[in-house]
Amino acid sequence: EVQLVESGGDMVQPGGSLRLSCAVSGFSFGYVYMSWVRQAPGKGPEWVSGISTGGGRTDYAEDVKGRFTISRDNAKNTVYLQMNSLKPEDTALYYCAMGDRSRAPMESTYRGQGTQVTVSS
Repeated sequence: EVQLVESGGDMVQPGGSLRLSCAVSGFSFGYVYMSWVRQAPGKGPEWVSGISTGGGRTDYAEDVKGRFTISRDNAKNTVYLQMNSLKPEDTALYYCAMGDRSRAPMESTYRGQGTQVTVSS
């Protein structure tokens, strides 16, 4: 059974930090490019960041570049998203998904249910 389970979401003040985790089981995690995607209320899914199979290549959307850092631990089948300098516009449901910036936002099977991040004073 494919499972992707996110954790780490919370409510924080602007400028704060959070670290999201996504634990994966049911497929060969170490062979798959993984992404983080977010969806704000009333908006479509937005690709945020992705990481190659070995972690040697990371990609970011322009509006999170320099603030967010993606990483993975293949021994633990887990992908992470460190989020710093959070802004109110980062408020969204964040989920991990298989695939790159084109595929991940469209993924319906190999994705988690998400964890809520709210940035508000």
